[in-house]
Amino acid sequence: MQYISTRGLAPAQSFSQILLGGLAPDGGLYLPAEYPQVSSAELDAWRSLSYADLAFEVLKKFATDIPDADLKALVHKTYTAEVYRNAREGEDATRITPVHTVEEKNGTRLVLQALSNGPTLAFKDMAMQLLGNLFEYALAKQHAELNIFGATSGDTGSAAEYAMRGKKGIRVFMLSPHNKMSAFQSAQMFSLQDPNIFNIAVDGVFDDCQDMVKAVSNDLAFKQQQKIGTVNSINWARVVAQVIYYFRGYLSVTSSNEEKVSFTVPSGNFGNICAGHIARMMGLPIDKLVAATNENDVLDEFFRTGVYRVRKSAETYHTTSPSMDISKASNFERFVFDLLDRDGERVRALFQKVETQGGFDLSGKPGSDGDEFRKIAQFGFASGKSTHADRLATIRDLQAKYGLMIDTHTADGVKVAREHLTPGVPMIVLETALPAKFNETIREALGRDAARPAGFENIEDLPQRLVVMTTDIDKMKAYIAAHTGL
Repeated sequence: MQYISTRGLAPAQSFSQILLGGLAPDGGLYLPAEYPQVSSAELDAWRSLSYADLAFEVLKKFATDIPDADLKALVHKTYTAEVYRNAREGEDATRITPVHTVEEKNGTRLVLQALSNGPTLAFKDMAMQLLGNLFEYALAKQHAELNIFGATSGDTGSAAEYAMRGKKGIRVFMLSPHNKMSAFQSAQMFSLQDPNIFNIAVDGVFDDCQDMVKAVSNDLAFKQQQKIGTVNSINWARVVAQVIYYFRGYLSVTSSNEEKVSFTVPSGNFGNICAGHIARMMGLPIDKLVAATNENDVLDEFFRTGVYRVRKSAETYHTTSPSMDISKASNFERFVFDLLDRDGERVRALFQKVETQGGFDLSGKPGSDGDEFRKIAQFGFASGKSTHADRLATIRDLQAKYGLMIDTHTADGVKVAREHLTPGVPMIVLETALPAKFNETIREALGRDAARPAGFENIEDLPQRLVVMTTDIDKMKAYIAAHTGL
């Protein structure tokens, strides 16, 4: 299996060659030269597998240069009931991502897939725990070290830090927007005292943090000298690890491969739903992939109109589903590459236009950059938007009707999913976090606190360790260099 860049100018590489990096040298994102296919017979055989064994079957189609025995050991080390121990009452932790039907009426079925049972109570743990073990494995093979430089809007940072803390040969430098995460999210990251973890709060929004990561990644000399890698979803291994739970979700709610399901995915950076796109391209019988946005509705606008219009920092709203407060979806380029029939030259031109003019237009209207919007339905994509008022109403509704408490991002997903239900096709909403992470809004909606898993009772009261910096790239590079010793 070889990997190519969405911008067409980087040489093809193997899984292990791109594992520790982020952007391709030409500024693009890596994708398989062709998507491996899954047969109906394979799906049948996979129905009875444990999550770890399913992960092995999916990943070995992509990581063809890692020996099967090593890959199997890595997934069995990762996907255990001990690691994913924070299951809700009544959930089976050994299932890792248990599903349960929320409501059935008029032939429609709304299902929640629990992805937040890991150590940081967010779906990012599903991929990040595997990434930590893969990184440690690869670095030991190379007798090398790695300095991870990433950005978070709330959950990626803590998931990465908890996965990488104490890992040999790894340091983590994590940017986050200063004072724009929930108190719980901030405390999860900033309370870590491990010497290989560096938290940097940036005066700006998440997109500013993400732009800094890309700027450093594009400085190839600095990246090589400082051994910079990334855990953001621009990292291919992180995306492919998320493909696994789409297969698990499908196999959990169907009994025959003749059946289809749809997924609704709370979406900001397009990494989570991009994994669904890849699963669908592999042959998983997915009907619709519904992107649910909050007030930062860049993706919803594209899937409704064909216009991708990035917002400036000042136009990016600070909302009560803060992990989706993103106006430049870094994984979106992977889908556009497929939408444009893998034309790297056109992708390069369009994303250059994003940098210079703030977006592009594929609506097909006079003066547009293309007419590929007409092909969106062929890829199953649809979308919707949810607001603060919608979040509160959805949280209250599920608590009142079903005694079920959900977080704000999952509420965005449920609200939009209900607008796209199809009789006879189960709709799976991907849960993105446990409600305890966004207790301020839970209290506003329900008048009481969300339950916290053991060990998180007073996390906000722990001592915090962080530095606050501006968006000055040169100062950021100097900070990294000063703390790597390279």
